[in-house]
Amino acid sequence: MKIHTIETSKFKLDGGAMFGVVPKSMWQKLHPADDNNMCTWQMRCLLVEDGNRKILIDTGIGNKQDEKFRSHFYPHDTVTFDDALSRIQLTKEDITDVLLTHFHFDHVGGAVEYDHSGNLVPTFPNATYWTNEVHYKWAYNANAREAASFLKENFVPLKDMGILQMIDVEQGISFSDHITLDFVYGHTEAMMLPNIILPSGDTLVYCADLIPSHHHIPLPYVMAYDVQPLQTLTEKAVLLDKASDGRHLLFFEHDLDVPCGTVIRNDRGRIVFDKKIYISDIL
Repeated sequence: MKIHTIETSKFKLDGGAMFGVVPKSMWQKLHPADDNNMCTWQMRCLLVEDGNRKILIDTGIGNKQDEKFRSHFYPHDTVTFDDALSRIQLTKEDITDVLLTHFHFDHVGGAVEYDHSGNLVPTFPNATYWTNEVHYKWAYNANAREAASFLKENFVPLKDMGILQMIDVEQGISFSDHITLDFVYGHTEAMMLPNIILPSGDTLVYCADLIPSHHHIPLPYVMAYDVQPLQTLTEKAVLLDKASDGRHLLFFEHDLDVPCGTVIRNDRGRIVFDKKIYISDIL
């Protein structure tokens, strides 16, 4: 097994939206905002070489959207998949599977791209793309709260092309030799959390937007984007309790500085961030 982090781009989101009911006087000390109250975040994907499969988890924002759309999110420090994969001696044609945790634009936007003729084509031409029927229907018939995040051009073409496959919604379902999937519902309906069993026997949990950064480990730190914040609280508590056993590592998709880390239970019984870890240090 080999695992690689791929940082596709940084972008900005409103700090209040990212930290929900937590007062700015508290979260500003952790993650300072600019003059427009915008905080910078990472879009970090994970590539898992599991046997003969090369599995990419999420795809970042992509490059399809127009300048008006991009002006709301300020994507910068962009790295193309061609360049990122070349650094690990791979190409887009080598990717066999693309596992999409959910269809918000900053996770699925890079799944398809325009070719030289202006047609939408899969970014990874030899890959099978994966979602689940519950989430697909939720995203396709988006509610008013999430409609701006579910852009159909990011995921409907995959189904139309016949390359989007559905995973059964079953907790702990096996996806590959060393990856199982859990499903959570607080952030959006049936978001998938890959659990990667490492050679050491430890588990790397791809937190997606359940815990987007290590700043979101405290239970009340729930994004205003979440459709069911109380459900997020419960789901976070379950994951963090499991991760406090010392055998789980958490992968933070949007953390600007901490790609991966561990948690511990402190003397007061609270689960807190323990230490920063790089993927290169665990394999």
